[in-house]
Amino acid sequence: MLTAYFPIVLLFALAFGFAAFSVGIAPFTGPKRFNRAKLDFYECGIEPTPQPEGPNRFPIKYFLTAMLFIVFDIEIIFLYPYAVANKALSLFGLVEMVLFIVTVFVAYAYVWRRGGLDWD
Repeated sequence: MLTAYFPIVLLFALAFGFAAFSVGIAPFTGPKRFNRAKLDFYECGIEPTPQPEGPNRFPIKYFLTAMLFIVFDIEIIFLYPYAVANKALSLFGLVEMVLFIVTVFVAYAYVWRRGGLDWD
């Protein structure tokens, strides 16, 4: 029975090996010419504004946008199996999905209220 999982385990092992090899060999093969532009912060091609001394703080919009993408990606991941097995779940599945969508809507309303959807 475990032989059916061998190709998947082999694929994960190859992916991990390639990732480890790439990260491990990069310091030895990459160029080592550092300048001020390479060491500076990079934010979408825009020159960053000078920050006051102390910890570098990002505006809350970065985190709200990330949270918005995560919430809706997870929503799609959970709604797809529900759509496939809709008849087998019957009323219990419907109630659970309504509760799940209400929870997602609360997160959506929070992000909207905090200004995460305003693209200034």
